[in-house]
Amino acid sequence: MRLPFFYGWIIIAVTFVTMAIGVNARTAFSLFFPPIIDEFGWERGVTAGAFSFGFVVSAGVSPLIGRLMDRLGPRSVMELGVALMAGGLLLAPLTTRPWHLYVTIGVLVGAGSICLGYSGQSLFLPNWFNRRRGLAIGLAFAGVGVGSVTLLPWVQLMIEQTGWRTACTAMGLLVLFVLAPINLLLRKRPEDIGLRPDGDAAPSASSAKPVSNVVDPDWAGIDWTLKRALATSRFWWLATGYFGGLYIWYAVQVHQTKYLLDIGFSPSVAVWALGAVSLLGIPGQILLGHVSDRVGREWIWSASCAGFAICFAALIALAHYPTLTLVYVMVLAQGALGYGLTSIMGAVVVEIFQGKHYGSIFGTIMVVALAGGAAGPLVTGVLRDLSGSYELAFLIGIGVSGFSALAIWLASPGKIRAVAGRLHRIPT
Repeated sequence: MRLPFFYGWIIIAVTFVTMAIGVNARTAFSLFFPPIIDEFGWERGVTAGAFSFGFVVSAGVSPLIGRLMDRLGPRSVMELGVALMAGGLLLAPLTTRPWHLYVTIGVLVGAGSICLGYSGQSLFLPNWFNRRRGLAIGLAFAGVGVGSVTLLPWVQLMIEQTGWRTACTAMGLLVLFVLAPINLLLRKRPEDIGLRPDGDAAPSASSAKPVSNVVDPDWAGIDWTLKRALATSRFWWLATGYFGGLYIWYAVQVHQTKYLLDIGFSPSVAVWALGAVSLLGIPGQILLGHVSDRVGREWIWSASCAGFAICFAALIALAHYPTLTLVYVMVLAQGALGYGLTSIMGAVVVEIFQGKHYGSIFGTIMVVALAGGAAGPLVTGVLRDLSGSYELAFLIGIGVSGFSALAIWLASPGKIRAVAGRLHRIPT
């Protein structure tokens, strides 16, 4: 049965809902954290370590998820993620010892999140769109922001009224009963169901020859395996750029609220700032994803890194001039610009290493990226403890922002495949 619209938009809708629930189910640990500390009296470092351990687990399973995607496709990967995450959330309320949290929130939820989150979705979403790839992925990933401003307040209200165990169980049931059925609709690529990317009609003898987006046919003609990719400088520039991207993202996200409190802002302003960033990230991801289809991925990655650099600079200035105007600048730069990174992460890699082994290649790059996500908060915190100030850490964040942008220009996806808005520049 033919639908009146392209099936790829169903894929985007399913991903939107999956990201809204799956990513924020993991983020909800920050809401469970205070009542768990109050109930058990454990050290904060030991308790928070369960969430950090999830990063280690995510990095460890990322290449395996990529290989599983290459072999079995997105339905298997997403349903595995649903089972792991739902299992972790439903078992976490049985916690009586710290190691229980490490198994449930760390191992199960952490491994499930790599399937349901940015990494897992980026393994197949780029297959469905060529001309509107950035816009489509931006729309899908905007689900994270929508989920954060809808689900997290609901979870917090439930914690206050019924306790963290009931709230955790509710999130587990939501993951299981909503995400398990809708992810059965996924397919890896449009060709699997007789379609073409963007919903284009199959070419006929009388139709005009489609314009190829390949700029470097010698590179694009290679059957890229992980081993071959690892031997190229482009792979390592991509990995470096992605390491820097997640470093700056999580360095800000983890320390922003505490920093604003330290320099004298009220808790209401600090909490508002964190929520406003997520809210601004919704239109930011969509718009920047769309613009990347016109001007190229390198420019948008640079714009997003510039957003984080402005954010770090505003945070430094806030220590000397603690005004709401600078808070607004920090929030706007981080959310509207910085969060655009996610809308092109999958597109950049697929346009360089497109092929049947793309999942393995992307999964391996994400190991390095997740290492950046773990290093950002750690290095920032250590530098704060050693120097007594965040200024040096934030200056390093500005430097990492610039180097991440440079790395993506050196990887130069636009020299392999052109985005729709640059097709006219390809020699015929």
